[in-house]
Amino acid sequence: MLEAVRRVEYYYVTVEDKRGEGYWLLQHFREKGINLLSFTAFPKGGGWSQLDFVTDDAAKLKNACKETGIKLIGPKRAFMVYGEDKVGAVVELHAILSNAEINIHAANGVVDGRGRFGYIFWVKPDYYEEAAIALGV
Repeated sequence: MLEAVRRVEYYYVTVEDKRGEGYWLLQHFREKGINLLSFTAFPKGGGWSQLDFVTDDAAKLKNACKETGIKLIGPKRAFMVYGEDKVGAVVELHAILSNAEINIHAANGVVDGRGRFGYIFWVKPDYYEEAAIALGV
């Protein structure tokens, strides 16, 4: 069951795709007291990776990135979903968007091992408001 669907803003940085790049940035964020609600990293190709961050304090994130000299890009928009972990937990969400003729561009989900799940997903910017309306958020 989907208990909460919410709009979120995310920010991202591009770093060299090499050992330790994510670590030192995450360490810096921890030292600055930045609470990450979501962190996604993936290769962009050509020796670069993109690191996406959703936080409950964007100002802290911006300041921390300024200190590192890494360019923070955003805000961009996504959706986060929370709910009870069960077989097919996000099928309803996908059905709603499919019926509204909206494609989920990218997504990432995880369970917590205690019967709950979290899911972040992105739609193309031109469809963001339509998706929000379809989902009632």
